Amino acid sequence: MEPTRRKLTATEWLICAVASIGFAFDIYTILVGPLIIGPALQEMAKLKPGTPEFNNWVAWLFWVPAIAGGFFGMVGGYLTDLFGRRRVLTFSILLYAFGCLLAGFCTTPGELLFYRVLMFIGVCVEFVAAVAWLAELFPDHKQREAVLGYTQAFSSIGGLLITGAYYLSVTYAASFPEVAGGHEAWRYTMISGFIPALPLMIIRPFLPESPAWQEKKAKGTLKRPSFAELFAPQYKKTTIVTALMFACSFGAAFGALQQLPRIVPGLPEVASLARPAQQKIVSNVQFYQEIGGLVGRLILAYLAMRFVSRQKLIRVFQLPGLVLMPFVFGWAAINDLTVLKWGVFLAGVVTVAQLSFWGNYLPLIYPLHLRGTGESFAANVGGRMLGTSFAALSAWLSGVMPGATPAMQLAYASAAVGLFVYVAGLLLSYHLPEPNMEKLPE
Repeated sequence: MEPTRRKLTATEWLICAVASIGFAFDIYTILVGPLIIGPALQEMAKLKPGTPEFNNWVAWLFWVPAIAGGFFGMVGGYLTDLFGRRRVLTFSILLYAFGCLLAGFCTTPGELLFYRVLMFIGVCVEFVAAVAWLAELFPDHKQREAVLGYTQAFSSIGGLLITGAYYLSVTYAASFPEVAGGHEAWRYTMISGFIPALPLMIIRPFLPESPAWQEKKAKGTLKRPSFAELFAPQYKKTTIVTALMFACSFGAAFGALQQLPRIVPGLPEVASLARPAQQKIVSNVQFYQEIGGLVGRLILAYLAMRFVSRQKLIRVFQLPGLVLMPFVFGWAAINDLTVLKWGVFLAGVVTVAQLSFWGNYLPLIYPLHLRGTGESFAANVGGRMLGTSFAALSAWLSGVMPGATPAMQLAYASAAVGLFVYVAGLLLSYHLPEPNMEKLPE
C-alpha cells in the first residue's frame, strides 16, 4: 500500500502560488510579441504587411530576442547552479519587468527589438531557475510531478491574461493617457506586462532557497557546473535529444501558432472589416488558443503522475498534431473563422502540453550541480535559439508560398513548418532516455 503523502505547508503553498504567477508572467511577456509586432511596425515605421521589409522586421523581432535570450538564458542556468536558484530568479524578474515597461515607450523598431531582447533574457533565465527550484523543494516524486505540472498550467493563464489585456487596450485605448504622443493599443498592452511583476519582485527574495542546493553549498560538496560535462558519455545522448525535441516543441508554437495574429486578418469574413474590429477578432482567436493550451497543460499534469514512460506520454500529444497542423493552417486558416477557432483550440492542447512536459522531464535527468545548466541547454539552445528560429522560417518561407494574399501565404508556410516539426519530434521521441521517476539524481 502506497504511503500517504504529507500535506503542503503554508510556505509551500505560497511557493506554489508565487511560482504560478511567475510562469503566467513568463508567457504573458512572450505572447505580447505576436499580438503587437504588426501594429507596432505599421505605426512606428509605416511598413505594409506582406512587403519584404515588413517580413524582415517580423523575422528579426521574433528571432533575435530568442537567440539573445537563449544564449544568456544558458549562462543564467550555469549561474543558477553556481549562485543558487532564488537569487537568479529575482534578478530575472526585474529584467523582463522593466523591459516590458520601457518597450511601451519606444519610437523605432530598433528600440523595440532591444527591449524585446531584455524581456527574453529575463524569461529564459527565470524558467530554468524556477523549474530547478520547484523540483528540489518537493522530494516526493508524485508531489513533485503534480507541483511542476499544475504550476506550469498557469502559463496558459498568462496567455489568457495577455489576450484580455490586448482586447481591453484595443477597446479602450482612446480613453487612456497618451503614450509617445498617441493612443496606440499595442503600447498599453506592452506596458501592462510590468504590473504582474510587482508582487513577484517583493515576495520572492523572502522565500527559501532550494534545500538540497543550500546543504551541499554549506558543506562545500557542491560540484562546479560545466557545459563540457553535458557532453560526457553518460549525458551526451540526453543533451542532444532533449535539445532537439525542445526545439520541435517551440518550433510548433513559434513557427505556426504564434503566426495567427497575422493570418486571421486575411480570412474572407475578416479582411473587409476596419482595423480595430480585426484586432478584436484576433484576440478572440488567441483566446481559443490559450484555452486549448490551458487544457493541454492540465491534461499533461494529470497524465504525468500516471504514465511511467516519458516517451509514451509525449506521443499522446505528438500524434494528433500530425493531423491538426496541416488541417488548421492549410485549410481552416484560409477558409473558415469558426473552424479555425476550434482547430486552434485543439492545436493549442497538443502543442502547449509539450512545453509543460519539458518542465516535468528535465529536472529528472541531470544531477544537482548540473541541473540548471542542463535544463538551460535544452530550453535555451534547443527551445529558444533553435526552436524559435522557425518563426523566422515561416516569415521568410511565406514569400515563396502560393496564395492570393500575404496572409494566405503565411498560413501555408505555417502549415508546412508545423507538420515538419511534429514529424521530427515524433521520430526523436524514440531516442528519448527514460529517467528514474522515484527521485532526483544527486
